[in-house]
Amino acid sequence: MTVSSYKKMLKQLKEKPFIMKRYLKHNKPKEREFGKGTKQCEECWNTRGMISKYGLFMCRKCFRENAVNLGFKKFS
Repeated sequence: MTVSSYKKMLKQLKEKPFIMKRYLKHNKPKEREFGKGTKQCEECWNTRGMISKYGLFMCRKCFRENAVNLGFKKFS
């Protein structure tokens, strides 16, 4: 189950608290503590190719676009 469908169901069950409580007990996505699902790019929310060094938390594509603005220099 994707997170988007999970949130859609919560909107539908907002008026039915007992059913919503039971739904959350069995269908709520896991809270991740480690792994790929914990880190996301702050620019595009991509989870692949993360650069978290120096507190950047960007994917490699967004880093290439913003590297000069962040103060990094390209050496050939």
